[in-house]
Amino acid sequence: MKLLVDGFLTKITRVRQELRVLVYSSSIDLSARTLRFLAGQLTARRRDVGTRWRRLPVARQALLALAHLRCGDTYAQLAAGFGIGIATVYRYIREAIEVLAALAPTLTEAMRTIRTKAFVILDGTLLPIDRIAADTPYHSGKHKRHGMNVQVLTDSLGRLLWTSPALPGSTHDLTAARQHGIIAALAASGLKCWADKAYQGAGRPVRVPFRGRSLEQWKRRHNTTHAKIRCLGEQAMATLKGWRLLRNFAAAPTASPTS
Repeated sequence: MKLLVDGFLTKITRVRQELRVLVYSSSIDLSARTLRFLAGQLTARRRDVGTRWRRLPVARQALLALAHLRCGDTYAQLAAGFGIGIATVYRYIREAIEVLAALAPTLTEAMRTIRTKAFVILDGTLLPIDRIAADTPYHSGKHKRHGMNVQVLTDSLGRLLWTSPALPGSTHDLTAARQHGIIAALAASGLKCWADKAYQGAGRPVRVPFRGRSLEQWKRRHNTTHAKIRCLGEQAMATLKGWRLLRNFAAAPTASPTS
């Protein structure tokens, strides 16, 4: 490029700039068994589709997917760290999610296990999402934010038994439970189920606490015992929220891992 300055032609040379990416070691609070399991599932997937070559081996793809799901690492961060393109990162993660989603049991399948339990705990949670104010179906009035409603069934030890597909955050817990067929399935099994006040009106299979402030003493004792049982279900919620992606999902709701 040349500029005319005081009657003289001045040549400006371009200076080459290089961007160096800084890399540091990190960790994921998951066991090597989890990594091997996902790698095994991805190996089977590649074999089924007849994949001959990939930029990353299955173990590295599994590690990449877990870093995103567990730690919330962005596509750009993973692309730089693994030395691949952002589009490739997206494809690898979507493939891992599809593989894991295929393993999730249906409610009918989960009920076979649930029937062997003494009782189950039903609860709903809101998975926060990054949406604009205009997306009213996803806005939860209870939580005062946008999100997706997910129903969870746990056993008496707080172990996760089943999670439902995601519904818009404005969906009431009882409505969601009925829509997923949970109430009908519990009624058919005759199994005892404990749930909070959001499930008032669910019917006999679901035991809920008494409502009101001025309760008789025996009702207050009942509610205290009821709360102690229900709190075991919070362990399953903690398991879900341990995956950082489920604490604030930034993509479209239809792309949610629970959808």
